[in-house]
Amino acid sequence: MKDELHADTNALIHESSPYLQQHAHNPVNWMPWGEDAFALARLQNKPVFLSIGYSTCHWCHVMENESFEDPAVAELLNRYFISIKVDREERPDIDALYMRAAQLMNGSGGWPLNLLLTPDKKPFYAATYMPKQGRFGRLGLLELAERAGTMWQQDRQQVEVSADSITAALKHSIHIPASAISPSAKMDAPLIDQAYQATAKSFDIHHAGFGAKPKFPSPQRLLFLLRYAALKDKPEALTMVEKTLSAMQRGGIHDQLSGGFHRYSTDAEWLLPHFEKMLYDQAMLMMAYAEGWQATGNASFAGTARHTADYLLRDMRHADGGLYSAEDADSEGVEGKFYLWRADEINAVLGKSANAFKQAYGITEGGNVTDETSHKKTGYNILYQSDAIDTKVFASDKTTLLIAREQRIRPFLDDKILTDWNGLSIAALAITGRILNEPRYIKAASQAADFILQHLHKGGLLKHRWRQGNTAINGQLEDYSSMVWGLIELYEATLESRWLESALILNNTMLKHFKDNDGGFCQVEESPDLIARPMEIFDAALPSGNAVAMHNLLRLSRLTGDATLAAEAADLADHFATIAKRAPEGVLHMLSAALLAESTGREVVLAGDRTSVAASKMLEIIQSQYRPNTVVLWHDETIETLAPFTKGQYAIDDKVTAYVCENFQCNRPTTDLDEFRQYLK
Repeated sequence: MKDELHADTNALIHESSPYLQQHAHNPVNWMPWGEDAFALARLQNKPVFLSIGYSTCHWCHVMENESFEDPAVAELLNRYFISIKVDREERPDIDALYMRAAQLMNGSGGWPLNLLLTPDKKPFYAATYMPKQGRFGRLGLLELAERAGTMWQQDRQQVEVSADSITAALKHSIHIPASAISPSAKMDAPLIDQAYQATAKSFDIHHAGFGAKPKFPSPQRLLFLLRYAALKDKPEALTMVEKTLSAMQRGGIHDQLSGGFHRYSTDAEWLLPHFEKMLYDQAMLMMAYAEGWQATGNASFAGTARHTADYLLRDMRHADGGLYSAEDADSEGVEGKFYLWRADEINAVLGKSANAFKQAYGITEGGNVTDETSHKKTGYNILYQSDAIDTKVFASDKTTLLIAREQRIRPFLDDKILTDWNGLSIAALAITGRILNEPRYIKAASQAADFILQHLHKGGLLKHRWRQGNTAINGQLEDYSSMVWGLIELYEATLESRWLESALILNNTMLKHFKDNDGGFCQVEESPDLIARPMEIFDAALPSGNAVAMHNLLRLSRLTGDATLAAEAADLADHFATIAKRAPEGVLHMLSAALLAESTGREVVLAGDRTSVAASKMLEIIQSQYRPNTVVLWHDETIETLAPFTKGQYAIDDKVTAYVCENFQCNRPTTDLDEFRQYLK
């Protein structure tokens, strides 16, 4: 039945995904991914047109407006294909699989990702954004649909031969058999050094960051460098981190008014961003800024970490504690409109203080934003710190502008709650709260963890997505690894044993359901839903699930004394070492874990009155320096069960007592703060 308010309504109307809902009134007969769609393709002897995107994707909006809302395009797609829409954030496994196929066919990928599949899910064509009609040698969607539809009808055998070949290559690229692993390949110090040297070589000495435009924040690269600087005593690595964090927080990629970071910078100077705000970027950058402050003492980094956390808690948080996924780049159909200012608007809002603010934040009469087509100034400005300034001086002006900006039409908010991205955010809020001594961030992390464990932990297994009371989609590797990370950080921030207990339970479930027989963790469990099980080692916008899992296994081993967990981490390193040697800069988060594994581990066990002044002072001493190879436990009965090496480590003379151990060999206990400091040096 057609929706009364729309000329067209397709099967996506019944889906919870905001992205699929955005396409529910296209004239294209979209169907969600599932057996029903592929059964129909087999029944009608049609190939599948698969389109993958997400709700805050600018070019996805462009392609919808140009093509999927056009009756002529819809007529061809409906005639020749069964059309399937996938939200990549809901189904990262489907996205990972077919993105790999696109990269094999074309050498690159991106979103929207559009593929042609046989009815048995084998790909034979892939492209990213396509104009409706061909231009400048680029195939248009109208032309593709006609050609591919005709070819399927007239020469299906050739198409299927091509699809079989691509699928075989795809499966081969995903699976690493034991026979392909070189016994001599190790994730060792030389490989870590090689990755550092490659990273240093790509550092932009003029504008900071890595590589040329477009510039992505790549926070896992910064986290690697922080660990490398600390554990290898390399001040040059810390300098790269400090310069990059400084450049990003001054730039237009950082929302100077409300906090948070846009997805990437379109230029090398961090000025003009692509305006999406993704939850995972906020989480990873929050970690980098909080740890960056701890490692460098640069107070502005602490301010940016707070600014980012406050943005999440104000604009991206469900009332019950879960965190939403993203804010769109577009508002009123224009990318960045919500964030841009004309000089006269600044004058009108700020009055007498406008000139000083404009000078400090790069505002010009002609605008600092250039039109990509005409290369002329647009009259609009993105706020950025044009020079080193004391941002506190302009705090009142920024609040006034923020209030004025809130009167505009906000970008679309994708309000689905994803387990993996929430896990990262729990970790980030816990780290930031612990390092900056901000209890409200730790409380927010606890509430988000409770939300996930209450709403998305069903029958002992995680689910991937919650939206408006609807929980769906089986949890994937990243859901488990990211939540375990979050729970580990939450334990070290609160020292409440329930969080460590939950982390161990989820980690054991991950080991049971995702470990491949040949080694490594697959993204999903065995399922007929996919033609292959994706397995990823390389970092993308986020660290790979395998890298996060390796970190977790090492941290849990050091927190509990369970050597089998460290052995699992070593197995991961051995499994991926051969492929890591080919491109070490692509596996920095896993090499961060290897760096921790080769360093001397330190375990600090505290016992006594957790609420005492002495306890607070000892915890302050621990947080006073960046110590990536140190774990902290608070002794209680539950911890004795979870971490048997803590048995007998009680408070002495009713005073808070510290047991400082290296690789589980402990110094004599101390209640003296100066002696405690010496133990930690």
